[in-house]
Amino acid sequence: MSSVPPKLLFPIHPDLQFAGLIAPFDAPHHLRRTEALPYREGVVSSKPIKEGSLVNVGLDRDCRVSKKLPQGVRVTVKFDDPDTNYVLKPKGKLRGTVVSPHLPRREAGLYWGYSVRIANSLSKVFSECPFRNGYDVKVGTSEKGSDSRLLKPQSFDHLLIVFGGVEGLEYALENDESLAEDDVRKLFEHYVNTCPSQGSRTIRTEEAILISMNALSQFIHK
Repeated sequence: MSSVPPKLLFPIHPDLQFAGLIAPFDAPHHLRRTEALPYREGVVSSKPIKEGSLVNVGLDRDCRVSKKLPQGVRVTVKFDDPDTNYVLKPKGKLRGTVVSPHLPRREAGLYWGYSVRIANSLSKVFSECPFRNGYDVKVGTSEKGSDSRLLKPQSFDHLLIVFGGVEGLEYALENDESLAEDDVRKLFEHYVNTCPSQGSRTIRTEEAILISMNALSQFIHK
């Protein structure tokens, strides 16, 4: 999602008819019309101009960028002038530059959303890591793991937290012929249970993520 109306990014589709029932995700980079940052997410407008493109960034005026881009493309824009009065000014030209979506995090330490990568097996979770030096800390989650409250804060560049399906990470290992390891614990630096005495037989992945991120917060925050 971004600062612009969702309908510009996602057309009407039967699979999304109940999306409005999902709990809202009010992330800090989903800026409101009255909020200003040096960066903003946007969608390239269909309005024709002689040079460059106009980007709908969810404000009263579109932002002009020098690149000629196809209509409907989602981009991250850095404004030429980060001053709040300039960004939120209702009239006049708003100019910016299309930048990497990683720049707000690298340059200003801002959370700027996430990307999705499909791994067709447990081994590919590790082997297809997008980072040059891989994940330096890997955490597996399981009801068979040790109590996550025993973890001590640890520094890292790239942390990986892995959640199994209904039958756990053990089942994922058994069905991955690319991995010679017999003990799934040995694939991780830490193999933990983030919900001791859970009571229910299973925990849904969407529930496990929220529980685990809270349980591991002291370990994650450097």
